[in-house]
Amino acid sequence: MANGKFIAYYRVSTARQGASGLGLDAQQEAVRAHLNGGSWQLVEEVVEVESGKRNDRPKLAEALRLCRLHGATLIIAKLDRLARNVAFISNLMESGVDFIAVDFPTANRLTVHILAAVAEHEREMIASRTRAALQAAKARGIKLGGDRGNFSAVRDRGPAASAAVRSAKATEKATLIAPIARELQAGGASLRSIASELTSRGIPAPRGGNWSAIQVKRVVERGLT
Repeated sequence: MANGKFIAYYRVSTARQGASGLGLDAQQEAVRAHLNGGSWQLVEEVVEVESGKRNDRPKLAEALRLCRLHGATLIIAKLDRLARNVAFISNLMESGVDFIAVDFPTANRLTVHILAAVAEHEREMIASRTRAALQAAKARGIKLGGDRGNFSAVRDRGPAASAAVRSAKATEKATLIAPIARELQAGGASLRSIASELTSRGIPAPRGGNWSAIQVKRVVERGLT
């Protein structure tokens, strides 16, 4: 049961997510669910649009300032919203601000340091494997970075190739979803209710987010071809 004052910090990775609220609603819901039931006050909510790799997050600095100002605890929905960088975690620890991660409420300063170190090591290993794979490909004679010697030809065929890839992916997804939609349709469900059902099942729409009736119609039609 939560008690006291809290400053909520939410982070979304892109400007598009920040504007659309994508991912933000889930973080806010998680924080409110955790606080529910005690004598608590959510003093302020701070939203950062930033990459998890960067340490210079002005909104987080503002959240920490508010915590010190109000004697409040910093609360976040997910531990990875703080950072995946040991230096950043060290700076947070030095701020003297207490924090709670909803998805890991028992986390303390030691476990956070360990998790950050593991995450940073994993990121470095991924980068190392990627560099090794690129070097191996180059050694086999595979050209990397596109055909720069014939840029106009690459440029001219780029849009068509990109459209073909998108079309193929759309068709593949339609073949998976169309049978579900047709089954619901056979049971008397409207396009709108099918869209609602697909959304409730957690099946992402073609462009992400919730399904619409017109998207269901297009998927069913594409799945028949």
